[in-house]
Amino acid sequence: MAWSSYQKLLALVMLVTGSFNTLSVKYADMQEVVGQDGSIRKFNHPFMQSAFMFIGEMLCLLIFKIAFIYFNRLGDGTVDSHPLTKGSRNFNPLVLLIPACCDLISTSTMYVGLSLTQASSFQMLRGSVIVFTGILSVGFLERKLGGREWTGIILVIVGLLFVGVSDLTTTNKDSPGLNSVVTGDLLIICAQVITAVQMVVEEKFVSGLEIPPLQAVGWEGVFGFIGIILLMIPLNYIHAGPPFGDNSQGTIEASLDALVQIENSGRLFMAVIGITVSIAFFNYAGLSVTQQMSSTTRMVLDSLRTIVIWAFSLTFQWQEFHFLQLVGFTVLLVGMSCYNNVIIPQLIRKIIVLIGRHRPPPSDEVRVINAAGDPEQGI
Repeated sequence: MAWSSYQKLLALVMLVTGSFNTLSVKYADMQEVVGQDGSIRKFNHPFMQSAFMFIGEMLCLLIFKIAFIYFNRLGDGTVDSHPLTKGSRNFNPLVLLIPACCDLISTSTMYVGLSLTQASSFQMLRGSVIVFTGILSVGFLERKLGGREWTGIILVIVGLLFVGVSDLTTTNKDSPGLNSVVTGDLLIICAQVITAVQMVVEEKFVSGLEIPPLQAVGWEGVFGFIGIILLMIPLNYIHAGPPFGDNSQGTIEASLDALVQIENSGRLFMAVIGITVSIAFFNYAGLSVTQQMSSTTRMVLDSLRTIVIWAFSLTFQWQEFHFLQLVGFTVLLVGMSCYNNVIIPQLIRKIIVLIGRHRPPPSDEVRVINAAGDPEQGI
């Protein structure tokens, strides 16, 4: 089935804004700016970055309210048919509380990991969500995985091993050290467990409600922002050594230090704006792709932005090229395709059909025997 112009636009927006978001977060991590104590440090504030992300999601709720009021005043039924507002609005927002909490934990953990490793590895390692989602769906959604799904999961694990090995032997710009890279990779993978929980919860309790995408993203942003603000209060007083406490206070998070650094750098300010705006468009486009097309399409598009991020990182020398990373990404892509029944399974079936068509016909002797009957039975 051919995509409509609106569906093509959604796919493009998701691919571009998703790539831009990851690159903006990494670019912010790389900035060296004067902090609250007058010292020059990198912008090591992953929890503040999460807060800006949730502000971006909250903007979706504001846009929804504006669009709803406008279309509702028209009085011609547009409010129930326009892509920005159509859907069921009779739901309890608290149903999005658990997914928002999962998003808070996973995003913050991933941003900590991203500050320690490469942007391309960050995106590739996010593919491990398939492994955990598949396992959790068996336990909590009582879903039975076939051979294709298990093959995909195994290939994803193999691909992740290649990516991990490549990270051990590849350096990125201003590499923080081997231990930091390994820690970052492990944190990203751990975050995918929480992301998998979020996906399972959304599928079990949220997917059937048909909530307008802008409204769903907005409410998750509200809950997430409240949660991250409450979380940062104790984090501003918990001391930790580098790389986790690399700020003016020596604590896990230093909110005032982050604001001072943003004020002192135009580039950092633009990166924060990029994080806030891009995540709003990305989440809206992602949810819309799921509703308009399928979750499989969303996952495939999400994997494609790995290519964009990797190409950008190599072009601007944020990292070095490593053959093992290419192998790992290829295996990951094949595994995700198998799991989601996209491209690879269809290609294998076509190859099997072609082999069957070109199989040599049976010999004349066999044909005669089959035509005459079974000689052993004396027919």
